[in-house]
Amino acid sequence: MHYVYILECADKTLYVGYTTDIKRRLREHNNSKSGAHYTKIRRPVILKHKEAFRTLGKALRREAEIKKMKREEKILLITKAVC
Repeated sequence: MHYVYILECADKTLYVGYTTDIKRRLREHNNSKSGAHYTKIRRPVILKHKEAFRTLGKALRREAEIKKMKREEKILLITKAVC
């Protein structure tokens, strides 16, 4: 499976990413040196939303779509869905 996810950082900013392993990636964002620089300096992060896709292409298209959204649209997406 391929996942697109939204994290909320300690400073209340949102981060959108893609992974094949949500638990591992969340652990990396919070603890590892290999986490994204953006989240590394805004720890801890909390998983707020995830979507599963069967294909990489669909997941990457959705990730790009969410990244283009305004913050308000992302918050609406988070509040409508449950992780």
